[in-house]
Parts: sequence; structure tokens; C-alpha cells
Amino acid sequence: MTSIRLSKRLFDLVGAVGGLLAFSPAMAVIAGAIVLEDGWPVLFRQERLGRRRRPFTILKFRTMRDSRITRVGRMLRATGVDELPQFINILRGDMSAVGPRPLTESDVTRLGWMAPRYDFRWRVLPGLTGLAQVTAARSGRLSLGLDRRYVARQSLWLDVRLVAVSFAMSALGKKRVRRLLGRWRRAPRAAG
Repeated sequence: MTSIRLSKRLFDLVGAVGGLLAFSPAMAVIAGAIVLEDGWPVLFRQERLGRRRRPFTILKFRTMRDSRITRVGRMLRATGVDELPQFINILRGDMSAVGPRPLTESDVTRLGWMAPRYDFRWRVLPGLTGLAQVTAARSGRLSLGLDRRYVARQSLWLDVRLVAVSFAMSALGKKRVRRLLGRWRRAPRAAG
């Protein structure tokens, strides 16, 4: 195992355990809100493709019923906290904190990403967050380019920054943080 993979796995384990401990009260409240509004089950499970395109079951808080987003689900999606159960996927080694978003096999087929030239995307573990997720890439082509950039430039420092932005999105809302990041990028650089 290379040093980057070892340090990334340690970062993932510490982060997932810390995340589960820190967010367990919120997760209990979320589970209760889902049950009160819409009953069981609390979790949504779906097969996704992981590293080397191996299938695994992703965990999320359930946000829909009969193809409609619930009131609780709308709030969970706006902040991204519907994905907190994926800390368990990280502990299991199915996912990393940062990496390309895990896709379903039908998504991969729909996007046309079955050819070997797209294999770079599956050389790393899929992530709870990543460049495409924090920037809200609106097309498959843009997402693929951001995934390619992440795989080529991955580092612990990049992972730390992407996790920090993701936590800010959970606390303040995705739209607000993206607006703030957009203003920051457009702000003139100070001379000096």
C-alpha cells in the first residue's frame, strides 16, 4: 500500500469514527423525524460501483416516499446530512471521505462511461465528497473532468480542504457556501 493510500485510509478511519461520534445525536434526531413523518425504514440502501467497479451497498437517510421528496427529506438534502450514514461505508472500506461520487451501474451506462478510458475513475475509492460534489457540477462531462483532476492530484491536503467545505455546506447549506466560494474566487487579489 502506497503512503498516500495509507495516510488517506487513516484520515478516513479517524474522520468516520469522529463523524459518527460527533453526529450521532443529530443522526438520532434525523432518524426520529423520518419515522414520525413517514415511518420506516429510516435508511435508503442502493447498490453502487466502488473501486475497480466492485458493487457495494451505499447507505443514506431516506428522503423520498413514492417518488416524492418528503418535508424532512427536503431539509436533509439541502444540507447534505442525508449522507451521514455513509460514515459506515467509509469504516467498511467501501468508500473514502473524498473521491469521485459512487454511481449506480445504470448511471455509468447512461453516461457512457463503460469504456476502459474511464477506468481512472475507479482506481480510487468513491467518496462521500469530492471536487464534483462541492462545485455542483451540472453535467457528466464536467463531473468527469473534475474526477480526473482529483484522481491525478489527490493529496491529504486537498482532502482536508474538501472535507472542510463539505462540513460548511452541512452547517450553512450548500447554496449559501457555493455563493460564498463564488464571491471569494471572483474577489480581486490584494496587491502586494
